[in-house]
Amino acid sequence: MQLRTITPEIWKMDGGAGFGLVPKTIWSRSYPADDLNYILMTSRLLLIEDEDRKILIDTGYGNKRGEKYYKYKFFQFQKSFREVLGEINLTVEDITDVIITHLHDDHVGGATYLDGDELKLRFPNATHWISKAQWDWAINPNKREAGSFFKDNFVPLKEAAKLNLIEEEGEHIPNIEFRIFNGHTQGNMVPIVKYKDKQIAFMGDFIPYVAAIPLPYISANDIQPLFSLTEKEVFLNEAAEKAIYLFYEHDYYNEVSTVEQSFKRVVHKESFKLIDIL
Repeated sequence: MQLRTITPEIWKMDGGAGFGLVPKTIWSRSYPADDLNYILMTSRLLLIEDEDRKILIDTGYGNKRGEKYYKYKFFQFQKSFREVLGEINLTVEDITDVIITHLHDDHVGGATYLDGDELKLRFPNATHWISKAQWDWAINPNKREAGSFFKDNFVPLKEAAKLNLIEEEGEHIPNIEFRIFNGHTQGNMVPIVKYKDKQIAFMGDFIPYVAAIPLPYISANDIQPLFSLTEKEVFLNEAAEKAIYLFYEHDYYNEVSTVEQSFKRVVHKESFKLIDIL
C-alpha cells in the first residue's frame, strides 16, 4: 500500500464559523486569522494505492459554480485533478474508488464537472462510496444545510451507476474501515486506513484541524453540536488508546497528528507530515 496527499485547493473561511461558540480571543491563539477574521483552509485529500486499486478520499470544491459563488470562498490556490494527479504520473481515469465523507460542496464538488453545458463525472471509472444516511439527508436537505448541497455534485453518480450507498459501518474496501458520525451532518463518514501496523483516520469535518481537538471547539456548521461533542470524546479516547493517527483535510498547518491522555482529557500530542509516518 502507498499513501499520498493530494491538495487541489487552498482557500479561506470565516473563523467564527470554524470554531462556533469559542471566542476568537481564545481560538486564534492556536489557529491564526487575518484582519477580516478569515482562516486558511486546505482541501487536503488522501490517495491510497493498494494492489490494483487507486482510492481517493473526498474531491474538494471543483469549479462548476459561478464567479459570484466562488468570490466568497477566497481561493488562494487551485489546481485541476489532471494537474495534481499528473504530477505523480496518474490520470483521473486511473482512480478506481472515491470515498466521499459527506456531500457538502467542499467535499464532493470535484466529483463532477461541466464540459460545455454537459455535466460529466470527473473520475469516470471510479465507484463512489457515500453513506445512505447522508445521501437521503442531502436529497431532501434541511434549510440550514441546503446551501451546501448541490445535486449536480452527486445525483450524476447514481445516474451513471457509479454509486455505492453504505448503510453500516465496517470494512467495505479492504484495509479501509468506514465509521459513521452524525454531529456535523447526518451520516458523515470517517474512513480509517490500516497501513502496516498503523491506523490513519481521515478526519474530514469531524475534527477538521488540530485546534479543534478540545471538546468545546465545535464548528458552527455542525447540525447537532451536542452529538459532535459526545462523538469527539468517544473517538478521541479511542485514538489516544490505540495510537490512531489523525489526518486533517482542512488544517493548513498540520497534516497528521496524534493525541494522548492528559489529566483526564485528550490533548494534541505531536504533529507530522504524512510521509514521516509511512
